[in-house]
Amino acid sequence: MKIKSLLTDVLYAVMAGIVVGTAYFFFQNSNGFAPGGVGGLATITHYLLADRISWSILMVAFNLPIFILVSAMIDRKLGGMLIIYMCVQSFLPQLYALLGARPYCLANNGEDFNVVFACIATGVISGFGFSIMLKHFGASGGTYGISALLRKAKPDLNIAYVSFIMDASVVAIAFFVYGMRITPVICTLLNLFIANVIVDHGLSGIKNGYKFEIITANPDPLAQELLQKLHHGVTQLRVHGMYSDTEKYMLICIINKRQIGEMMRILKSHPDTFASFEKVNEVFGNFKRKV
Repeated sequence: MKIKSLLTDVLYAVMAGIVVGTAYFFFQNSNGFAPGGVGGLATITHYLLADRISWSILMVAFNLPIFILVSAMIDRKLGGMLIIYMCVQSFLPQLYALLGARPYCLANNGEDFNVVFACIATGVISGFGFSIMLKHFGASGGTYGISALLRKAKPDLNIAYVSFIMDASVVAIAFFVYGMRITPVICTLLNLFIANVIVDHGLSGIKNGYKFEIITANPDPLAQELLQKLHHGVTQLRVHGMYSDTEKYMLICIINKRQIGEMMRILKSHPDTFASFEKVNEVFGNFKRKV
């Protein structure tokens, strides 16, 4: 069972590395802007050295010492997964180049190239890879490693500032490195923003829903209608209305986003009800979907 769990973790780390490495090769490395964090510093260094040292080597050189320290001081398994993830994303671009793949800036002889499209694509694709790592390991790169090590040394440190300082430093350095032009700065900011949005959506879960809490004095007809029309379970609780000082019932039902309109129509046909709803980021167990 432990071997199966370990193999599953390795698979997730490799998959995340493939996704991020693909984004970096096709849309980021050759397009004059940098991602955030430690990877951004490696990209800027690669640009300054005018390709004398490969981007893959610099990524390993910048990240490997951090992940080794994470493995030794924080969590051995986590450090190992981060090393696998980093090696895959760092050397996959080399493999693409050996296979003759062409990055976005060179596709169609560069006729359709747009740096804004490149940073958007980088943010979307790499953000998906980051979300895989964060969801399964709680970490997605060198910035996390630095934050974890600093928190171990100083537990009361607000690590959110560490991430902000890292990303802000990359943005500031990018302005001077890329010819004091504002476009690379905007692209770096846009890339960071989009990647974070994708991460947030990835962490919120694909199997999400909306939880309705419905107060009614006559629960049975409403519950039966919800079961028949929405095909989701309904939970009934006995509650006490403090304003009216009467015994009532609460029905709890979690539905899909596209069923909200139908739920509203059902509730309007039961005027004695009071309802509220909220978004549920992830639903576990037997959550049937209407087809």
